[in-house]
Amino acid sequence: MTDLGQRLDAIERVRLASLPTPVVEAPRLAEHAGLARLMIKRDDMTGLAFGGNKARKLEYDLAGVVRQGCDLLVTVGGTQSNHAVMTAAAARRLGLGVKLVLGGPDFTRFDGNLLLDVVYGAEIRYLVDDDDNDSLAAAMADWVQELRAAGRRPFAVPLGGSTGAGALGYVRAARELAGQIGDGPVQIVTAVGSCGTFAGLNLGARLFLPRARVVGISVSRTAGEIAERTVELVRDSAQLLGLETPMSAADLECYDAYVGEYGVPNSAGQDAIRTAARLEGLLLDPVYTGKSMSGLLDLAHRRVLDPAVPTVFLHTGGLPIVFAFEDAIREQAVCTKIRR
Repeated sequence: MTDLGQRLDAIERVRLASLPTPVVEAPRLAEHAGLARLMIKRDDMTGLAFGGNKARKLEYDLAGVVRQGCDLLVTVGGTQSNHAVMTAAAARRLGLGVKLVLGGPDFTRFDGNLLLDVVYGAEIRYLVDDDDNDSLAAAMADWVQELRAAGRRPFAVPLGGSTGAGALGYVRAARELAGQIGDGPVQIVTAVGSCGTFAGLNLGARLFLPRARVVGISVSRTAGEIAERTVELVRDSAQLLGLETPMSAADLECYDAYVGEYGVPNSAGQDAIRTAARLEGLLLDPVYTGKSMSGLLDLAHRRVLDPAVPTVFLHTGGLPIVFAFEDAIREQAVCTKIRR
């Protein structure tokens, strides 16, 4: 393991996150779920643009961009993309410009992460009613070509920052977690979208937490699509570490019953948000962590998760999204207006 750690540390990265993030106990939520022990790995506290899992990926994805002479970053995402806003923050941290290709339903208000994109001074091209990944990627490629023709030196960051290099951020996170909780049996539950976090956790657990079970809760794709993409990313990350690919699709555990429609709150996710907030003061969001917590609670109640094995919920961040969903949340309000 020492040699593996040295290999990991030898790979170039740029420091963007405040690490290590804490692990906190959630005893009332554990009791509610029927788990002996539940801990929260607070990657919503990575410190870049309100925190979140993308900071760890960007540390590897953006390694060397300044040294290579790039002068701006370009990336893609949905309307409320955590990755896009954190890329914008990283660009400004590194002294670079930033341009974003976003897509989704038309909007009239800049709120949530979209508002923060504006605060960071990102120029946005918005594909109205089109958040298809291929459409976004094509629009980014066209813009990058325009920028190069104009004499700029852009660096294109893929959707979600999910590359073999970016996934190393969560190989490192698994090592960090092992140092915090030890290497005993543990169940790690995380949201899965573009698969980089899931890939890094699976590879990192194989290397540094060999008795860990990594459980993914999809927020956007089918379990089959996730397995295919995750294996690709694990292979790429393993190659960077000089390793053979250590796992196949059959080694992965991911559930896709909690998605609903991507980017749209659902009742189970809203219930999980209320439960976490009112039992632990823990804030989750309607797109990612609320749905993944709803999955954790359901799997725990159905005993798919072992109630006797300590469980860690990876809080992947995304809290500004909460402020884009007032209509879905305000109905919970208990408010009496009094005028004197």
